[in-house]
Amino acid sequence: MKSDLTVPVIGIVHSPFHEKFGIPRQPNLVQVPAIIEFNPPYDDALAFEGLDEFSHLWLIWSFHQNKADSQSPKKFRTQIRPPRLGGNQKLGVFASRSMYRPSELGLSVVELVKVIRQNGKAKLLIRGADLLNGTPIVDIKPYIAYSDAIPEAKSGFAQAAPALLDIDWTIQASEQAKALIKQQLFDTEQQGLINELLALDPRPAYQDDANRVYGMAYDFVNITFRIAGQQVIVESLTKIHR
Repeated sequence: MKSDLTVPVIGIVHSPFHEKFGIPRQPNLVQVPAIIEFNPPYDDALAFEGLDEFSHLWLIWSFHQNKADSQSPKKFRTQIRPPRLGGNQKLGVFASRSMYRPSELGLSVVELVKVIRQNGKAKLLIRGADLLNGTPIVDIKPYIAYSDAIPEAKSGFAQAAPALLDIDWTIQASEQAKALIKQQLFDTEQQGLINELLALDPRPAYQDDANRVYGMAYDFVNITFRIAGQQVIVESLTKIHR
């Protein structure tokens, strides 16, 4: 039996997440848009015939920015600390969706908004992505509602969706958002998505300092914020020049 498996990278994700901090911990928690651009020969439009009939897709992808283990890049981690459990309780790696897995492969279900066809090539517009910009895609498969959705399924420590925090923008942050919107460098849809992302509490589970200011990049803006109790206070919104 072969011990290793080689898979092709069929495409790359273009998303507004240029840093890992702030990415939702599960897909479809926030309807973040993204584009999947395919590498030849996988970009042939014929390979996507019939895909328009499906509303959602499974994406199989690679955790391409994982840090190598300090002792050995190949060392198998048997246990991890899920953020959902406060980062203190250990569970088996196969009882989690941790990025530190033997294969370093991820699985996400996303909404298929549109198959974009041009000159015999195709790319996909999706929503609900929990993927870093540049994430390699190794396969896509259609989501089949009658078999993939199991309403009575048990989800262990993640049975219910996470509780959401309240959002409050300071006067300074609100004025900065208005200025960027006026310059057509930002829009209210992006502001709404940022609110939804922050409401999920992107902080590491072990951090709980009401005075600490965090920074999160989303597309071409940087957001600074604090979290006190159940409230996120957005302090500033500035343009990033990439």
